[in-house]
Amino acid sequence: MEKYIECINQVYPSLSIKDCQLNDIGQNNDVIIVNGSIVFRFPKYPMGIDSLKRETEILEAIQNTISIPIPNPIYQSFQKWEVGKVFVGYELIKGSPLWKASIGRIKNEEVLKSLASQLVNFLLEIHSISKNKLQLEETDPREQMVTLYQKIQNKLYPFMRAEIQRQISYSFETFLNSEACANLNTTLVHGDFGATNILWEPTTYTISGIIDFGGSGRGDQAYDLAGILSSYGEDFFNMCLDLYPNGAEIAERVRFYRSTFALQEALHGVENNDVKAFENGIKAYR
Repeated sequence: MEKYIECINQVYPSLSIKDCQLNDIGQNNDVIIVNGSIVFRFPKYPMGIDSLKRETEILEAIQNTISIPIPNPIYQSFQKWEVGKVFVGYELIKGSPLWKASIGRIKNEEVLKSLASQLVNFLLEIHSISKNKLQLEETDPREQMVTLYQKIQNKLYPFMRAEIQRQISYSFETFLNSEACANLNTTLVHGDFGATNILWEPTTYTISGIIDFGGSGRGDQAYDLAGILSSYGEDFFNMCLDLYPNGAEIAERVRFYRSTFALQEALHGVENNDVKAFENGIKAYR
C-alpha cells in the first residue's frame, strides 16, 4: 500500500493523504480508500491495465446518461503502462453491497419490486446506449463462448472427473448449437452485475450506486441478468425478468451464462496464478 500511496503522490502532489485503508475484495484490482472519501484502483495484472483504460473511457462517456450514481474517474494515471503505476480514482459512492442475505430479510413484496425495478431500470439505461455514443470493439458473444469453452477444456478439464467434463461439454455444445445463440444483437453491458458491485442504502431501500465496470463492453444483455440470477436466486431474478422487456425470450441464455461463472473464476485463477480464485471456482467440479 505504501508504494501505491507514493505513486498517487507523484501524480497528484497536491492531494493531501491523511489516511488510507486497503480493501482486498476486488479480484482484478487492489483497492485503497484515501481519506475515507476517494477510491483508488490499481490493476493486479498486466491484462487488467487494458481493462481499466477501457473502463475509464466507458465511464467518462456514459457519466450523464445513467440515473444511478456510477464512478467518475477524476484521478487517472496511464503514463507508465505497468502494474503498480496505473491507477484510477473516484469519489467514494456511499452504500453497502446488496447481498443475497439482505434481499432474503425483506418480506415486503413491494419493497422487493422497487429494488428489482431500480436494477432493471439501470440495465435498460446501459443496454440502450447508442453505438454512436461510445465507439467500442464489436464482439460476437457466441465466439466468446467458443473461446471460453476451449480454454476450459485445455486448462480446467485436467482437474475434473470425466463425468463432470461430459456434463460441461454437453451444456456448452447444446448452447452453442441452439437458436438462442444465433445472431445475437449486442449492447453495452456492465459485465459483472453482481452483489459486490451493487450498492444500496438499507434504511431507504434504494440502490445508491453501481461500481466496477471493468467487464464492460459490447456483449449479450442476458449476461447482466445472469449476474442477478447468480447473486440473488430464482425468485428475485424472476421478478427482474418480468420487468425486463422480452425477458422470457432471453431466460435460456441467462441460465447458461450463469452456469459458466464458477468456471470463469477457476480459469482466472489458472491464468493469473490466483490460487484462491482457482479453488473457489473449481471446488464444485472436483
